[in-house]
Amino acid sequence: MPSEASTSHLVLIPSYNPGPKVLATVRAALAQWSPVWVVVDGSTDGSAEQLQALAGECPGLRVIVLPENRGKGAAVLEGISQAAAAGFTHALTMDSDGQHPADLIPAFMAASQRLPGHMVLGKPVFDADAPALRVNGRKVSNGWANLETLWMGIGDSLYGFRVYPIVPLMRIMHRNRFMRRFDFDPEAVVRLCWAGVKPLNIDAPVRYFRADEGGVSHFRYLRDNTLLTWMHTRLFLGFVVRLPLLIVRRIF
Repeated sequence: MPSEASTSHLVLIPSYNPGPKVLATVRAALAQWSPVWVVVDGSTDGSAEQLQALAGECPGLRVIVLPENRGKGAAVLEGISQAAAAGFTHALTMDSDGQHPADLIPAFMAASQRLPGHMVLGKPVFDADAPALRVNGRKVSNGWANLETLWMGIGDSLYGFRVYPIVPLMRIMHRNRFMRRFDFDPEAVVRLCWAGVKPLNIDAPVRYFRADEGGVSHFRYLRDNTLLTWMHTRLFLGFVVRLPLLIVRRIF
């Protein structure tokens, strides 16, 4: 664990029934950064109790337990709201199931500290075992996100390993009732671009674990793609309204 805890940047891990890799994921994050906060989003798999026991051993870990499942975006909003109240300015979000590279946390935090007005976005580098449906399917969402922002530079709209400036993200989320579930990651980057928060992309590996390796996926193809379709429909309408302003920003 780092010898000195940051007072501006924290690691924020939303977690819902994450499977057996959650404790290793949190320990890996703690080895790179302090503090680490986990928001348990109504999990029913006993992981809340395991994480609370780990927090008793690790002073850099805080566990927030929500009474029911609200969705990833809602869990992030709860975490950043409490973080802002505690004086933090930035949050690095990462998944709880071991897919994201904890060893890159310091590099992402350093980039954010150099450019605090930017959002630092992980650009996924897939291994050979990555499901082709997931890899190719995200290209559609990325294409829409780049159109909706006039190609401001979003390397990947869906990869959740990223550093957010807390205040503009909170402002955006409080202004609309969406971004509470699987639609959180892509809608957050599009709306932050609209708000003038520039993206900085850094390559980062992603690992999809098989079930026999302890991997857990809550992705549901029909449900979540329907949600993404509705999200991009409303974002495109918002893009049309904002188009003159976006053109001016791109020119100047």
